[in-house]
Amino acid sequence: MTKPKVTVVGSINMDLTVSTPVIPKQGETVLGDRFATYPGGKGANQAVAASRLGADVRLIGAVGEDAFGDELARHLESEGIGLSGLTKLPEISTGTATIILCEQDNRIIVAPGANAEVTPEYVESMRALIKDSDILLVQLEIPMETIRKVAELAEEYQIPLVVNPAPYHDLPKEVLEIATFLTPNESEAVLLNEALDADFQDKCVTTKGALGVEVTLNGEKVIVPGYRVPVEDTTGAGDTFNGALVTRIALGYSLEEAVQFANAAAALSITKEGAQSGMPTKKEVEMLIEERGTEG
Repeated sequence: MTKPKVTVVGSINMDLTVSTPVIPKQGETVLGDRFATYPGGKGANQAVAASRLGADVRLIGAVGEDAFGDELARHLESEGIGLSGLTKLPEISTGTATIILCEQDNRIIVAPGANAEVTPEYVESMRALIKDSDILLVQLEIPMETIRKVAELAEEYQIPLVVNPAPYHDLPKEVLEIATFLTPNESEAVLLNEALDADFQDKCVTTKGALGVEVTLNGEKVIVPGYRVPVEDTTGAGDTFNGALVTRIALGYSLEEAVQFANAAAALSITKEGAQSGMPTKKEVEMLIEERGTEG
C-alpha cells in the first residue's frame, strides 16, 4: 500500500521538565527532584505519530540555529519525517516549553521562539510541498495568519485540511469554512461551539478521553467508543489521535473507521511515559484492534 503524503504545519519545541515536591512561591528558590528534556511541540508530536503509523510525513516549521534545534532536527529525521520544510533561523532560539511538575499539578511556560517565525510568506515558499500532499494538518501554536494561509492553499489545491484548535483561539470564518474537520477536546469544544454556526458544528471530531470521540455520522451525533487501558501518561494522547486520524483519512477510510483507529492509537499512547516516546506503531495499533475489536 502506498504511504499517504501527510504534511504537518506546526510547532517544534524542546520540552524542559523539572519535577519538584513543592511549587516555588514568588521570589522563592526550591530544590527539584529530576530534570529531563523531551522533543515536543504539537506540530512535531503529530508528525511523529503519523510517521509511526505509516504515513509519508513532511513537517513545515522552524527551529533556531542552536543546540536544541540541531537535536530536534536529528530526532525528527530519525523518525522518518521529511525535513525539506524545516528552516533553521539565526539569532532566534528554538521554541521551548518549561514544565514544572508537582504531584498532580503542573505549570507550563512556553517560549515560542522560532515557531513565531513560521509566517504566511514562509508557507507560500513551501507551496510545491503542500500541493503534493494528500492531507494537511495544523494546530494553533503558530501565528493565526499562517493558519489562514495554509487554509487558502488547501482550498486552492482541494486538499483535505484538519485543524486541531489547540491551544484554543478563535478561528477566522474562512478557516472554519475551508477545514474538512476540526478536532477539539472537550474543553476546546465548549469554546468552539460558542463561536460556531450550526453549519460548522458537524465538522467537529471531539475527543472525550476514555469515553471515546463524538462525531456526526449521517446527520446524527454519535460516540465512537474509546479503549479502557491502564493510564501511565496522557501527555501525547491528543497529538497521537490527530496523527492517526489524518493518516487513515488520507488512506481513504471512512470517518468512523479513521476515528476507531485513532482511538486505539491514542489509548496505546497513554500506557507509556512521554508524549512522543509513548506513541505506538501501526502494527501495535492493529494488534490492539484485533484483540479488542472496535468497541474498546
